[in-house]
Amino acid sequence: MTADRTTGFTDIDRRHWTLRYLPPWAQPYGRLARWDRPIGIWLLVLPCWWSLALGAAPQWLRLAGWMALFLLGAIAMRGAGCTWNDIVDRKVDAQVERTRSRPLPAGELSVRHALIWMVLQSLVGLAILFKLNKFAGAVALASLVLVAIYPTMKRLTSWPQVVLGLAFSWGALLGYATVTGTLSWATIALYLGGVAWTLVYDTIYAMQDQRDDAVVGVLSTARRFAGAPRRWLSLFAGLALLGWIATGYLAGLKIAYFVLLLAVALHFAWQIAFLKPSDQADCLRKFKSNTWLGLLLLMAIMAGLAD
Repeated sequence: MTADRTTGFTDIDRRHWTLRYLPPWAQPYGRLARWDRPIGIWLLVLPCWWSLALGAAPQWLRLAGWMALFLLGAIAMRGAGCTWNDIVDRKVDAQVERTRSRPLPAGELSVRHALIWMVLQSLVGLAILFKLNKFAGAVALASLVLVAIYPTMKRLTSWPQVVLGLAFSWGALLGYATVTGTLSWATIALYLGGVAWTLVYDTIYAMQDQRDDAVVGVLSTARRFAGAPRRWLSLFAGLALLGWIATGYLAGLKIAYFVLLLAVALHFAWQIAFLKPSDQADCLRKFKSNTWLGLLLLMAIMAGLAD
């Protein structure tokens, strides 16, 4: 996104309104929670919204209420997850150009303060958890294992993006469970498609750090498939589309869903065809564009359920 005078390339947006209007003492906490980068909130909440739409239609007013609650939960839990990730990765982040200006490696906050901040954000998520039915609450709690282990996966496997996908797409199960108190094969297909989607966007995201990751020993699908990135990204995109086609079939969605799914496929094609793997700024732009892909899928689901 920007080139900081002291750190080089960074994805921190110091001009973002969530930081600009905070008092100086609070700004490191906002950056720790990634408030300056709302793309992560979108990527976390959109699978929830897909699933809520499947379960709540055609009660659209009810859907709007749940969507607002899940958005608040996504802000809190994404912030808590990022804070935990930065606590675990603080020594590695100090060696990576894009991340060395984050609050912990930069020395703006102590680990103790970061832990307190993580707990406070988690308490907001816990309060929302009590609004869910017991089955949905159990589904939500099960995801915490994935959140906890994700930061360590990049040291153990070249596939940490799979673990991230399992965690970030969990809302594809949770939304439906919240509204209906059950799960369905359609939501499982939706979830699996979301996991494959995560492999697309987070592989692109990890391309920003390939050089530094190779030096410090951080593993990723971006490094594993650096020799043929488009081939693998196309495979992951194809798997995502297969999952979402199965979702439409299993949920009995109307033809409008499949028509709009073509727009999702075209978005995948644009990302992959025009990606510049060695250009950090381009990788960041392509990564952020996945908000629109997720919104397109939401529109497709709602159109497929419309009377």
